[in-house]
Amino acid sequence: MTDVVASATRSRMMSGIRARNTRPEMQVRQILHRMGFRFRLHVRKLPGTPDIVLPRWRAAIFVHGCFWHGHDCPDFRLPKTRTDFWQDKISRNRHNDNNARQALRATGWRVGIVWECALRGVNRNGDKLASQLERWLHSKTAEVEIRG
Repeated sequence: MTDVVASATRSRMMSGIRARNTRPEMQVRQILHRMGFRFRLHVRKLPGTPDIVLPRWRAAIFVHGCFWHGHDCPDFRLPKTRTDFWQDKISRNRHNDNNARQALRATGWRVGIVWECALRGVNRNGDKLASQLERWLHSKTAEVEIRG
């Protein structure tokens, strides 16, 4: 099946997808900031360049898009065109995510992953997400994965 939009249009659409300061990432940052947590963004010195780093808590948070990281949820659907390309791309992303998570853990960092689907329908102050993040940050738990 062919694409429903022209190649140039699809290229423009795909080039508009950002890797930083995405809407889900901004939501998580606003929730953390509102709770009083202070953080650094996109620390390149850490493996995987985490989206949010809380040095005081020695915690790194990744905000993953369900499509780009192949999350097993209703929001993820593999495209019907160029399936091999997308399977390889998503597989590489997952492999890189796993390597970054292991490298961070090996250096004593705690790792949190917030999936995009966890932010769907979140009310303005994100009470549920806020309590999950706060509980994790105050605990000794090494990793947390917050799903929708």
